[in-house]
Amino acid sequence: MKKVLFSAVALLAFGFANAQEESKGNGGFSKGDVFVTGAFTFGSTNDKDSDVKTNGFEIAPKVGYFLTENIAIGGKIGYSSMKEESSGVDTEDMAGLTVGAFGRYYFTPANQFSLFANLGLDYSSMENKLADSKVNGFDAGLGAGLNYFVSSNFSIEAGVAVLGFSSEKSDASGAKGTTGFNFGGDWRTVSFGVNYKF
Repeated sequence: MKKVLFSAVALLAFGFANAQEESKGNGGFSKGDVFVTGAFTFGSTNDKDSDVKTNGFEIAPKVGYFLTENIAIGGKIGYSSMKEESSGVDTEDMAGLTVGAFGRYYFTPANQFSLFANLGLDYSSMENKLADSKVNGFDAGLGAGLNYFVSSNFSIEAGVAVLGFSSEKSDASGAKGTTGFNFGGDWRTVSFGVNYKF
């Protein structure tokens, strides 16, 4: 029995050591690398009690490029749409466009695991088609994150906002703008994503 147990432990230890050796060759970024990520979501609800139906979707690709070993820059564009209908009558019809740019500094980009600092700037415009009005906004944010390669091309990313500023204003006559400022990492709102490196 002891021999069987010892053999099983030895086999597991060998397998773990072999997996660790293989993982050393996984991933990492270098100058000239390009990575893509983003979002695609679709949702639909149908509340039969109130006869309210809601449909929405968002598509938001993001591309980054490594200018140097540690510095990456990139851009993103996104489009979203949300429609709500109650008893066969449209009650909400919204569409939004977002464009943005970002810059990142990776502390150990060539490694499988790396921490980074992220600075992002976004401009967005949300149109209410039923009210024939628009709200335009600007967001700037500083954040921190980590990147972990699970293979030579795919990595998992997690990030949290640290410092943020936002400003928005309706295009309605006489409308006043609103601004917001926040500081501090909220670990309840960590974002997760998957990157593909070319």
